[in-house]
Amino acid sequence: MFIGLDGYAKGWVAVRFAGNGTKEIDFLTDLKECFDSSFIRAMIDIPIGLPDSEYRHCDLEGRVLLGENRSRLFCGARRPLLAFKKREDAHAWAKAADGKGVSCQLFCLLPKIRQVDGLMTSRRQGRVRESHPELIFQRLNNGALLPSKKSQDGIRLRRGILLDQGFASIDAWLEARIGTGAKTGDILDACACALAAKQASEERRLPTRQQAPDAKGLNMEIWF
Repeated sequence: MFIGLDGYAKGWVAVRFAGNGTKEIDFLTDLKECFDSSFIRAMIDIPIGLPDSEYRHCDLEGRVLLGENRSRLFCGARRPLLAFKKREDAHAWAKAADGKGVSCQLFCLLPKIRQVDGLMTSRRQGRVRESHPELIFQRLNNGALLPSKKSQDGIRLRRGILLDQGFASIDAWLEARIGTGAKTGDILDACACALAAKQASEERRLPTRQQAPDAKGLNMEIWF
């Protein structure tokens, strides 16, 4: 079993490759139950491994690979930020600590980062790893940049890539998301993460120059 996970407002989209080759989609609220289940490897679109300050090497290298689309990979996840409930307080701390503030996008991700960080251990990271859908889709698009996943062209291209990768039920899954709170991009991204889980290779891991583990012993790396 391989699993791809992407967050949305009410929880997590989970796409599973079962041992018999079938593919399934689910909408989860309890990540622990998922992490404790039986699977070979899972990829999740959320930062794992948080420095006390400065930017992670994997994020910086990922932005270089994305080129003109670099803004789609948020930098700045740092462990002390998990303690803040207000963005202005988090931003003030970050600017004073290392001169690097906190974007609105990053701050909105903190509850999800906090949830995953609370479950992660160095042992669990052997099976649960961080990924990034934009890097995955660009790889599957032969390295060519893709339009935004919020545009019709971007959705069409990503859907076509997934169809080519064997996701015959993608249209049904996009229809099934209606009423769940999950967006089209969340479904597409979870599928990409599931592919990364199944196709994991040391050649597709960032950073190229390994950064020391964080205070919890978690590696700071992105697989794609």
